[in-house]
Amino acid sequence: MSAPSSLSDNSRYEKACDQAIAMCDGNLRSTIKALIMANEYLEAELEELQAAITAGCVPAPTQAASDAA
Repeated sequence: MSAPSSLSDNSRYEKACDQAIAMCDGNLRSTIKALIMANEYLEAELEELQAAITAGCVPAPTQAASDAA
């Protein structure tokens, strides 16, 4: 990874951390809890999608996917 990209990523992550903490009124414990909950939600979504793919179902394309094509 090149240095400029690394600096850009770090800045982006720092900004995202600041935003997450601000959304939880500066409470770091609440911020961590919210991030864990969001991660669990995304993991559950991923498991559902994997199960659907295994069963031969294809998720309906989203608007974003349609726009990208």
